[in-house]
Amino acid sequence: MYAIVKTGGKQYRVERGQTLLVERLAADEGSNVALEPLLYRSDDAVFDTAGLKKVRVTARVVAHERGEKLRVFKFKPKRGYKRRTGHRQELTRIEVTDISMGAPAKETAAKSAAKPVAAKPAAARTAAKPAAAKTTAAKPAKPTAPKPAAAAGGGEEQEDQNGA
Repeated sequence: MYAIVKTGGKQYRVERGQTLLVERLAADEGSNVALEPLLYRSDDAVFDTAGLKKVRVTARVVAHERGEKLRVFKFKPKRGYKRRTGHRQELTRIEVTDISMGAPAKETAAKSAAKPVAAKPAAARTAAKPAAAKTTAAKPAKPTAPKPAAAAGGGEEQEDQNGA
């Protein structure tokens, strides 16, 4: 039995008891995290989203680490340009503790069990609308001043001067 999970923009094939290094997770050491399954395989494969909602993949955060130092060197010939920098990726070592297929995950069960929000009574809705209308109507409208008209006959004077 194995699963393919997605974390940190990458996909991993995991089995129970396996440890792996993934992109840094925002969880404390020793805490459990749920990984997003993309595929579950035991006797038969599960690909569809309805079936994947029932799959749970949990892992325990073992340690937070930093990856190997990567050297980045930039060079442009005949221009005197050289730059050298380094980078160390933040990583998390996790151990897969459980891969199971069963009832829907707790999150989906909690959403379905949540009670719908009660709607406001009609009196409260109608009372709120006029109050909002009063606040917007209280603003005085700005008077608009007419724009000055262009000088009349300006184009005709130019025609007369040109001899037309």
